Amino acid sequence: MSKNIVLIGMMGCGKTTVGRLLARRLGLELVDTDALIAERQGRSIPDIFAQDGEAYFRALELALCRELSEQDSLVIACGGGLPLQDKAIDPLKENGMVFWLDRDPRETYDALDVSGRPLAQAGREDFVRRYQDRAPVYRRWADYIIPCGDGPQAVEQLISTIYREVSEP
Repeated sequence: MSKNIVLIGMMGCGKTTVGRLLARRLGLELVDTDALIAERQGRSIPDIFAQDGEAYFRALELALCRELSEQDSLVIACGGGLPLQDKAIDPLKENGMVFWLDRDPRETYDALDVSGRPLAQAGREDFVRRYQDRAPVYRRWADYIIPCGDGPQAVEQLISTIYREVSEP
């Protein structure tokens, strides 16, 4: 496999978990954009937002996406807001298949530890509104829309579905 697998969706929908398991199954490297940005900055995403603001974080995302788009055979778990930047997601889509992990935003929020999530601090209804605003953007970029639920069986079903899509000729 040379193209990348790009996972998009709301924070907490399972991109990192699914990405890790999928990468293991396919023998590929997982890159979690938020985790890599935090590692390179030497501080957490909430600290980046607090100290430098969202615009600075988005600029870091953009630079990372350009870098990743030049690599092959990665599973890329994107931060939830990354697809909102056309200049960030477009190069990833050019060199990858984009899967939107579409999970009910109420279920996602209820299962989410919001303490480390700067854009989830305004409560459940704001989170649902954010999902509603982002859904058309996710839909536009997605090559595949994968409805997902909660629990180990749902995660295994997601991985199997994505695996089938990328493994078929």
